[in-house]
Formats: sequence, C-alpha cells, structure tokens
Amino acid sequence: MQPVTPRGFRDVLPQEAAERGALARSLADVFESWDYGLVETPVVEVHSVLEAGAGPGFKGTAFRLFDSDGRLLALRPEMTVPIARLAAARLRDEPLPLRLRYTADVFREHASLRGQSRQFTQAGVELVGAAGPAADAEVITILAEAIDATGLPRYTIALGTVAVLRALLDASGADESWRAAVLTAAHDRNLVEIERLAERAGIDPEVAAAIRTVPRIQGGREAIDECRAVAATCGCAGVLDDLAEVWTLLESTGAAARVTVDFGTMRAFDYYTGVVFEVLAPGLGLPVGGGGRYDAVLSAFGRPAPAAGFALGIERLHIACAEQGVRTAVGGCDAVVGGGDAVRVFAGAQRMRAAGWRVRVAPGADGPAVLSEARAAGAHEALIAEGDDLVRIDRSGERAEPLGDPLPAPPARGGEAR
Repeated sequence: MQPVTPRGFRDVLPQEAAERGALARSLADVFESWDYGLVETPVVEVHSVLEAGAGPGFKGTAFRLFDSDGRLLALRPEMTVPIARLAAARLRDEPLPLRLRYTADVFREHASLRGQSRQFTQAGVELVGAAGPAADAEVITILAEAIDATGLPRYTIALGTVAVLRALLDASGADESWRAAVLTAAHDRNLVEIERLAERAGIDPEVAAAIRTVPRIQGGREAIDECRAVAATCGCAGVLDDLAEVWTLLESTGAAARVTVDFGTMRAFDYYTGVVFEVLAPGLGLPVGGGGRYDAVLSAFGRPAPAAGFALGIERLHIACAEQGVRTAVGGCDAVVGGGDAVRVFAGAQRMRAAGWRVRVAPGADGPAVLSEARAAGAHEALIAEGDDLVRIDRSGERAEPLGDPLPAPPARGGEAR
C-alpha cells in the first residue's frame, strides 16, 4: 500500500523540526525569565470538562473518541481550559497567583473542504489568580518580549476588549439570540452583518450606532478615548478604564510600541471576559497567536479565580519568520570522524563531544568518503582517527595536520568542511 498521512496532518523533517524547536526554546527562555513554571497536561481531556470550560465555541472543533470504559474524551483543541482544569484540581491548594507556561500540541477538527491543519504546536503562558490592568500588562509584555526574542521584525499586537461590546449588548435590552448573533458576527469580523443586526427594530438608536461604530475604532491611546466617547452615550464608558490603564503600563514597559488598539479584535472561544489580543504579521493572513482575560473559566471547575494568558502558534511563527527573511539559528554537525579502526573512531568522537563538539561518526570510511559526508552534513571538520590523533582531511581528501591536543573550541555552526 502507499503510506499516507491523514488529511490536515503532516510529517516534520529534521531541518524544519530543528528550526521550530529553536523558536520554541527562545519563547520558553523568555517565559522562564518571568518565573513561569513549565506544566504538561494530557493530550486528551474528558469531553464534558472541555465543554464546560470553553462554552459554545468548543462545539465542532474537537476530535472526539471513546475510551475502553465508554467515556467520551476529546483531543485538546487549545490549552487554556486544560490548564484551568489543572489549576482548579491539581494545584487547588497552591497559593495564587499561579504563573504557568507550556509548549504542547493541540488538535482541531475542520471540514474537508477547508484544507486547514488539524494539528498545531502552541507555546504560551497562563497567569491564574491575578486580576486587573497590571496582570493584563504583564501577559502582553511577555508576549511582546517573547516574539522579539525570535527575531521577527514586523508584527503587531492588536489589543481590544470584549467588555465594551458586552456592555452595549446589555444596554440594548435585546433577546439572547440577537446578542449571540452580534457576538458571532464580531468574532468573524463581519462588519456588514453587524450593520444589518444593528438595524433591528426596537434597538435604542444610540446603542445601535455604538454597536456599528465600536468595531471600526483603531489606533493608539486616542482610540480608547474615541471609544469612550461613543460608549458614554450608552452609559458604558466605565468599562474602558482598565484598558486605559493597561495602555499606560504597556507604555512604561515599552511593549506599547508593538501594540495597536483595535476594538474589532475578538477571539474564537467564548470564555473571554476582558482584554483580548491577537498577534498579526504582514502577509500571513492568519493570527500568529492571541489571548486575553478569561475570569469565568475556573468557576466551572469549582475554583473561581481571575486569569489571563496567550498562546503562540509555532508553525505560524515559523512561517512569519521565513517570510520576513529571518533565518532561525539551529545547531548543526561540527565534524565527521571516520577511519578504519571503529574503536578509535568512537573514542575520538566521544572526546570531541566532551569538549562541546557535535560529531557524527563514519567508522570504516576513508578520507574522501569522510570529506563527502562532512560536506553533505554541513560540518566544519572532516577527520580521520589515527592512533591517538584526529587528523584533518583537506579539500582534496588527503590527510593534513592533526586537530590538536587539547582540542580547540567548537567552531561556529554551519561552517563548510575544510
């Protein structure tokens, strides 16, 4: 039979895997520098747990399966709910706030015709048990520092809040089905549908005008003031106080230089209660990542606590770096050691690894063969183990001078074989 991978899944080959691994390490180093502790959760969760935490937005996104006990499970479609479950159960007696980080695969089901990936790797943080602008600013600043650490030069963090739209919907006095339709249109950034829904008879004209206007407001601090003026006509201006303070704090950390206020920003899952944000890179067409405040999720698991966090898609971040000409530095082979005496080959390679070199062995290979393999591997040195010496092979495949004793420091990665 012809071996194939399932639709929406793919194999990752060594070079890409190495580059993605390097990106993930860059992100993790920043998360760790803010004292966020690494956690891991199972790849499957009880279906009802995910549904309780994620709300209606969870439906249709999860791979479902039954275990041998007949219990309905699901592959995790994101990491916020699993970590909320972890915080509410396993870390229930730990003092708040909890600062947690992760790098994990998530899985989402898509219809066949959409052609989207169904497996992703996400890296992110969750700040559990801290409320208010300072906590929001901490999470957003970490996000900006983490992306900067990858070397991605051009990106924007679009910052909004669901609090304004929810307040306007409450002020509308409309039924739940109409409010849900407006939220769905806002999630889809469907401004035409929002306009249509705002024309519904019986909606207060000022509220309808605000619902049409707010998703179009963008900018810096002035956008918050503009939105405040619009919301004030409906008695909702106060919900912007926290966002204004978040902006002030982001200015103090320097992250504001990467942030644009965009009140059209919404997130796919319905559990967000305050600030929301997305990372946008030119030409990518999809967010690199995003997050926000989700103060009600842990209540579903019996441990009410405020929380905020974000996730970055490693695959999308990798693509964004490539499209902007950022070459992700990865470790490569430093040397290939060959020779007719396999014992000496292994001993010489082991000695080099102890000195920090990355070494491939080629027992039985002569000078030209070792040189050919070193060139194919992008190694800096081609060596033959002879006696107690490691002898360099020159560009013609002939023996040259010994590498030396003590061994030199490893070369810069990716140099051409001598």
